[in-house]
Formats: sequence, structure tokens, C-alpha cells
Amino acid sequence: MTATSVTIHGDVDEGFGGVADAFRRNFTTHGEIGACVAVYRDDKLVVDLWAGHRDRRRKVEWERDTIAPLFSSTKGMAAFTIAAAVSAGLLDYDERVAHYWPEFAANGKDEVTVRQLIDHQAGLSGLDVDLRLDDLLDLDALAPILAAQKPAWRPGTKHGYHAITLGFYEGELIRRVDPEHRSLGRYFAEEIAAPLGLDFFIGYPESEGLERVAALSATRGLDVARYERDLPVRIGIDLFRKSGLAYRALSNPNIGAPERAARQKFLTPEIPASNGVGNARALATAYGAAATGRSELPVSAEVLAELGEPGRDGTVPAHDLVLYTDSRYHLGFRKSSPAFAFGSPDHRAYGTTGLGGSFGFADPTTGLGFGYVMNRLGLAILDDVRSRNLRTAVFRALA
Repeated sequence: MTATSVTIHGDVDEGFGGVADAFRRNFTTHGEIGACVAVYRDDKLVVDLWAGHRDRRRKVEWERDTIAPLFSSTKGMAAFTIAAAVSAGLLDYDERVAHYWPEFAANGKDEVTVRQLIDHQAGLSGLDVDLRLDDLLDLDALAPILAAQKPAWRPGTKHGYHAITLGFYEGELIRRVDPEHRSLGRYFAEEIAAPLGLDFFIGYPESEGLERVAALSATRGLDVARYERDLPVRIGIDLFRKSGLAYRALSNPNIGAPERAARQKFLTPEIPASNGVGNARALATAYGAAATGRSELPVSAEVLAELGEPGRDGTVPAHDLVLYTDSRYHLGFRKSSPAFAFGSPDHRAYGTTGLGGSFGFADPTTGLGFGYVMNRLGLAILDDVRSRNLRTAVFRALA
């Protein structure tokens, strides 16, 4: 099968044919290898499409149940887990982290709130202790390393993307406040994924096997010129020089090349900020449930209302010290803003993007949940053109 003859599988509701057309163009024009897209509108699945191949050599077809590593799109599921704990009265966004985790107060972090921590304001985007993947299997040993870390800036005064570390801190908070002391991955599996029927894992069980996990493909050489327009030059310089906040945030623990993520050694530990495994249908289901307040999602109406507000800073983005771009964060999610607009024009939408291009978000204004997953790793920091094409088509259909 060639890109020009790609077969699109699945269904769209009447009026959403433009989404299928945009999905096809991602293959014919934007170098898609394998991908899926799903959209819920008012608790109804109106788009459910998949196509292409789940391997680099284009020998194995992408199936309806294919899943893939989603990198930072995992953060949205972790944020829902925190929201569920807040809804259950176990956490308070405006309480000090040290209230739940006294050791966290070390090195000037005694006043850091849960809200500041999950909104990337705590200055904990990197760790001084070098970690390996095997170290992440022992959460008891990891906790004191996290607690002892000194902030890179005065907490609450700036923000910078906690690319990997955020999930570790969220995970330890959940362990501290959950009466059963469950890990974040287990809490998510039992309280959110199971009730909603999500095909999504944080800490992928070996018993699941890797047969349906898509292999990822890096974008290199001439394909960069063909398909990429938003290149992370300043981050690339940091990584090359092995210095700067971006390097610290992205290199420890050393998880290996992103295109090698579909391996058990990387997927087994719980890295709630960056190693979830799932598909577009799972993302759309979770965000759709949030957009409409479905009872299966254990997040209160009050918390959902706060998630759907513009945020305390209105719609004004601020400079991200790690990603070298303007961005907004709100209760663990990315928030729509003029610098990165998604969802309705009122900027109530919230979600998370993942390295390479995956994206899921909720739009409370339209009752919409969106999910997009692929295996060719794009290079855009935030707004991958493939995701943008699909979102544009969805909102044209709504109009």
C-alpha cells in the first residue's frame, strides 16, 4: 500500500466526512505511517478512524486495537487522577505539598502548593541524581530523591515544563494520600480506566505483550524538510551542549531514543508524565467524559468546572523556561491560549500534547473529547500539523 492509496478504516457520523478527508491527507501529504483519531460529542462517538501501519517497514497494519507510547499525552491521564483525588477529598489544589509529604519541604519547598507543582511552577523540572529506568521500579527509594531536590527557580514565580519529573511527584502524592497507598498507575487503572473502559496503561503489564504496540519512527534526513516546519532549535542546542534547563528536564532519567519507546523496559515502570500506552479512542473517551461530566469519571462537577475555566491568569500565556515558547498550564493540563489555540474560541479547552504529535483534549463548550495518536514522531513542540488539520476539520463539522 502506498500513501496515495491508503485505506481508511472505521466510521464517522454524518457531517464529519471532512475529518476522514483530513486524516487521509495526513498520509498523502504529511508523512503519516500509522495513526488513529477519535472524537466524542455529547457522549457519542462521532469519529473513530485508523489507517496505515504500526511498524517502520510498513508490513504490519494498524488495527482497531493498536496502541502506542504517548509520551506527554500521559500527563492528561495523570492530571485526571489528581483531579479524582481532589474530588474524593484526599487532596486540595491549594494545600501545601509538604502537608501531605513532610519531607518535600527540604531545600526551600515548604510553601509549594499542589497547584504550583502540577502547573510546572515548582522549579523541579530536573533532578540532580542520575536515574536509570531500573531505579523507577522502586518508588520507596525514589521518594527521598524527589523530596531532596532543590528548585531551579523560586517556586511560584515562573514556569518551565516538568517533562518527566512531574509524574514522579504526582505519583508520590497519590501514594501518600490514597488510603490503600496505591501507585498512580494503579489508582488510574482502578478508578478511571476501568469504569470508562479505557485502553490505556500507565505502567504497561508484561502480561499484555507487545504484539499490538506500534513501533515508533523518528523523522530524519530529507523527511525533516518534507514534513516539519516547527523545529525545536534551541532545545536541540541544549541537548547537543548537554547543558541548560531543557537538557536537564529531558535527559534524566535517560529513557533512550524516543523511537525505541515500544519496549518493555521503558513501558514497565510508572512514568506518569511520559510513558503511558494507549490509543485515540481512549483519549477521546476520557476527555469526552470530562467535557460532559459523565458519572463514570470520578471527578466532581466542581473540579470539572474549574478545569474548564480560563485559569487564574486568564488567557495570557507566559514564557516557558524549558521549552522556550509561550504556554499556559492549568491543574496539570495544557490550556488553550492565543499562543496555542485548540477547542472553542473561549479557550476553556484543556488537554495535553505528547512528544511526536499525539494529542488529547476536552472542550466543555461543545461537549467534545478529541484524541489523536500516531507512530511517526514529528518535531513540533506543541502544535503538530497533523493534529491541527484534524482539529480544524472537527470544528468545521461542528459549525
